[in-house]
Amino acid sequence: MTVSNRLFDEIAVGDCASSRRVCTDNDLFIFAQASGNLNPLSLPDRDGDGDPSTPPLAPSMWVGALVSNVIGNRLPGPGSLYRAQSFTFHERVVSGDELIVSVRVIEKREPRLLVLETRVAKTNGELVADGVAEVYAPTKKLVFDHLSSPAVLVQRHQQFERLLEACRGLAALPTAVVWPHDAASLDGTLQAAATGLILPVLIGERSCIDGVVRALGKSLASIEIVEVDEPHEAAEKAVELVHKGKVRAIMKGALHSDVLLEPIVRSSGGLRTERRISHVFVMDVPGLEHPLLISDAAINIAPDLDEKKDITQNAIDLARACGITRPRVGILSAIETVNSNIPSTIDAAVLAKMAERGQIEGGIVDGPLAMDNAVSMQAARSKGITSLVAGRAEVLIVPNLEAGNMLAKELTFIAHADAAGLVLGATVPVMLTSRADSAHARLMSCAIALLYDRWRTRPRGRHAAPIEESGGDGDGPESAPS
Repeated sequence: MTVSNRLFDEIAVGDCASSRRVCTDNDLFIFAQASGNLNPLSLPDRDGDGDPSTPPLAPSMWVGALVSNVIGNRLPGPGSLYRAQSFTFHERVVSGDELIVSVRVIEKREPRLLVLETRVAKTNGELVADGVAEVYAPTKKLVFDHLSSPAVLVQRHQQFERLLEACRGLAALPTAVVWPHDAASLDGTLQAAATGLILPVLIGERSCIDGVVRALGKSLASIEIVEVDEPHEAAEKAVELVHKGKVRAIMKGALHSDVLLEPIVRSSGGLRTERRISHVFVMDVPGLEHPLLISDAAINIAPDLDEKKDITQNAIDLARACGITRPRVGILSAIETVNSNIPSTIDAAVLAKMAERGQIEGGIVDGPLAMDNAVSMQAARSKGITSLVAGRAEVLIVPNLEAGNMLAKELTFIAHADAAGLVLGATVPVMLTSRADSAHARLMSCAIALLYDRWRTRPRGRHAAPIEESGGDGDGPESAPS
């Protein structure tokens, strides 16, 4: 689209221009960041009334700034300069309102000064603001093929907020916290307990746990401690508590993953089921309208086809627990066609057929898909892929641990995603948190563990609000034999 300005002599009294704009939550976050105005009335879900459905009010100066869009882009257009602007505000704007912004030339003054009547109204005709602008017209003719600015990514994590909201009212999940001897694991545990997500049983050396609590300035009042001397004893005790029915989840503390998993995957006396144990990342990626699940990035190094079947089924189950009614599952490879020289493409095609025949249940599975056409509709269309999954995958199954680990960490550290993780396939969910994980990441792992436990014990219930259609632990990879 060509954009051009209008010089003083090209403008007559009575000339008009207008534009339309829908106020969005992202507009309000961007305005708050740019202006420094952090009025909670203008920030979504932060007005303090406890009702997340209450729409935020747009700041009046955001409304006023819309006039500069028309002046700077349309009348007089590029090259114009403000001299003055007055506003009277009549009604409030909330997120979701569509506005019509208009300007009209009411006077011309030398040299090059235009007086404009400015007006902002809702589409129903309700007047929001009006005023008068004084603007200097451009001094030279400017023509552009198009005007654009860099895209802005708003780092909101709405999906995790939704999952936390879904946990409200659910009974806390009895959880064995194994060897919580560092500040990160213990602080995350206490936050999750205070939020009502878990009912922790701490397993470790009492003196060390007490020291960490004192350093945090917190209290262990009413929290049970089971005292043991060694990390492997703590892991064994956690499995024992599961067998006794005292806990229904296990959370990793400051010990290596292989030490925690060894008694869990043991053939005799462990927590094995008929399924392969696998890890699933649940990621809240800014800009995505749904959680993104990635498996397996932490346990199975080079899974074969049978193991990938279980990995896929575990991920589907967790996606359903997170409110994705019928998950769209993309089986990833380097390309989207079957190639005998790339074994992962063959596995992907077979997994898709297995889902079609009911050997994998609860999701829509397709593959092979490359990463671009798994998550981008434009990429899928450009390659002529016709699929219910391509371009809108909610679950990504990677060919091996290295691919999954790199993908999850790229999303975390480059795309600014938040990540939580869960190990599935045992009789209880296992939170395999990393020593580098924040307390918030541990909190979210507890939330998805609670939702999964609730979904598993009552599979026909909906415990996270259904979504409308439209990483590793830091200690290095471990292979958990099943």
